[in-house]
Amino acid sequence: MRCHWGTALKSGVLFFVLVFLYMYLNLFSAKTSETSEEKLWAREIVSQQLRSIGHHSPCASHFPIPPEYLTVGLSSVKRKNGFYLLDTLQSIFSQSSEEELQDMVVVVLLADFDMTWNQQVLSSISERFSSPILKGQLLVIHLPQEYYPPLEGLKRNFNDAPDRVTFRSKQNVDYAFLLSFSANLSQYYLMLEDDVLCSRNFLTTIRMFIQSRGGSAWVTLEFSKLGYIGKLYHSSDLPRLASFLLLFYQEMPCDWLLGYFTKLLAQNMPIHFKPSLFQHVGLYSSFRGTYNHLKDEDFEANPLNVADNPPADVVTDIIPFKEYTPEQAYSSRTTFFWGKSPLAGSHFTVIFHTPAIVTRISVQTGLQDRKDILTSAEVEVGRSPVHTERGPTCSQYAKLGPLVDGQFDRKDIEGDAAVSCLRILVTKSQEQWVIIRSVNVWTKEEK
Repeated sequence: MRCHWGTALKSGVLFFVLVFLYMYLNLFSAKTSETSEEKLWAREIVSQQLRSIGHHSPCASHFPIPPEYLTVGLSSVKRKNGFYLLDTLQSIFSQSSEEELQDMVVVVLLADFDMTWNQQVLSSISERFSSPILKGQLLVIHLPQEYYPPLEGLKRNFNDAPDRVTFRSKQNVDYAFLLSFSANLSQYYLMLEDDVLCSRNFLTTIRMFIQSRGGSAWVTLEFSKLGYIGKLYHSSDLPRLASFLLLFYQEMPCDWLLGYFTKLLAQNMPIHFKPSLFQHVGLYSSFRGTYNHLKDEDFEANPLNVADNPPADVVTDIIPFKEYTPEQAYSSRTTFFWGKSPLAGSHFTVIFHTPAIVTRISVQTGLQDRKDILTSAEVEVGRSPVHTERGPTCSQYAKLGPLVDGQFDRKDIEGDAAVSCLRILVTKSQEQWVIIRSVNVWTKEEK
């Protein structure tokens, strides 16, 4: 009996798992090199699973996968020009440490209806990535066409051509199935595309950013500015998100629906981590094979020196403009502080909740065209926090140096004494307003 796609979604498991290798964890956990024996094992296992397509209903598929910290999910279809999936997988695994890979599982949905192409890609994956397959770090899944809702004769919203409507509607369903399958695999889910380059140790950076937010609520964290790349979700939200995509699959593109979902759950502003951890590298889109040279200018390939920015209160007596409040300059979000004409003696102060040993401080002001820079100011660190009529501060400050052209970056801060404050002290009044784009602090542990 055919299982309707809606019923399959509610059951929580929607897929034929083409690569499911946890039964071999103990056998191959000690191996680290990709031997010929491993490749034969991987190829045989995925071939047997692939041959099972069409003989079992996805409603009955259930696998007791142990939960990890992060699931990385990506969907791939045959393109008219270019093929990037293998390079993307290589980037995911090569840019991650062994410790990080133990906390991660990668799920690839081969979403094309051309089974010959799927088999060719599966063969390439099993040949090139036999070690992560046998360690249970890589799963490849597929759902036959018969389980999809109608993809032809759909509403032509936004006056899109019929083939574009079909493409984007199917893409919504693809992602819904991928999300539903991944819902119980880990604590968090990271959405990628199949044509990206990853930064070094991206999982560690993501973990640090989550921890830095403490208990503050969020729905979506963004680690890239482009498309579906680098969107992070709580896995507990995936069933709702999958249902949302299926409910509105023919209405609009997936990135629009993702944005609406985030707002419906009361996150009104994007939370974007900077620098971006993923770069789009594909030159041709999966729709019609058109040229698509999108790049994320905030991407850094090796952001190991991502600022620690320990928890702190941020205060200033510079009058802020509208919602551009001082704490936004200390955040990893793509936000900033924007204040009205600062006076000599005005301050912008960060008061750490716990004293910290600071090794580096970076301050960036103004825009790229040099507008709204802070022209004259000193950067200082302080000890002995106190509360005054003007708010919290420190009673003792030591100068580190002046801003030069509105910028400050000192990497050689020495000493093992913890500080409680970082202050930017304006030394000369200016009529021009000021933008403080970022205040970043690097720390080390006490000996």
